[in-house]
Amino acid sequence: MNNRTHWLLYLYGLYLAVPIYWLISLSLRTNQSIVGDFSVFPAEVTFANYLEIFSNPVWYSAFGNSLTYVAINTVISVVVALPAAYAFSRYRFIGDKHLFFWLLSNRMAPPAVFLLPFFQLYSAVGLFDTPLAVALAHCLFTVPLAVWILEGFMSSVPRSLDDMARIDGHSVGFFFIRIFLPVIRSGIGVTVFFCFMFSWVELLLARTLTASAAKPIVVVMTRTVSASGMDWGLLAAAGVLTIVPGVILVWFVRRHLVKGFAMGRV
Repeated sequence: MNNRTHWLLYLYGLYLAVPIYWLISLSLRTNQSIVGDFSVFPAEVTFANYLEIFSNPVWYSAFGNSLTYVAINTVISVVVALPAAYAFSRYRFIGDKHLFFWLLSNRMAPPAVFLLPFFQLYSAVGLFDTPLAVALAHCLFTVPLAVWILEGFMSSVPRSLDDMARIDGHSVGFFFIRIFLPVIRSGIGVTVFFCFMFSWVELLLARTLTASAAKPIVVVMTRTVSASGMDWGLLAAAGVLTIVPGVILVWFVRRHLVKGFAMGRV
């Protein structure tokens, strides 16, 4: 890679960093400073916006609700998708291709299609306005995605590995948990990343299936308008904090992501 290519990458990275810097800059200003004269750097730094989020139960409980249903959704999606993807990659049965396409068709459907059925169902069974309701609704989209990603990784593992484990006398459960899963850990890392990110940024279902007790951060951020107008600084501070979980997740699965994008079908 020559020096010209390096400079192009640096410039592209700088271009991507500009919105993040501007968001951080806005979060450290007052509303008067934001709507006033334009300045690249804050004339006076304030942490009042962050203090408001950490001291206001509406904000920090919304963060807790979001993290709760995102974690539930990610765990359910990965646990359900692992045996399903293994079955699709290792066995052939009647209707397997049609079933696999049906799973993907659920992922292709817009969330708005399922709003009314989910709303009526959860209201009837008492799940409305709970993190579990949002997590289960998101599973309709993340489970097919997880199955599709994991099936690609599992299909790339030679079947001879299964045969050798069977010859050695290992049970299916032992082989799957102790031998097979470590081999595709990069695929699991990629799957966790995509399930987390979909559930974390999704707004329509999260807004419709919650009211007050389980209101997520993406919904609270859309309601920052007060009598004095839009609270830009507070909204920017919330935006900065919503980036943090994604950054932490990428940090922990970064090696798996690199291998996963190189090996899998993503």
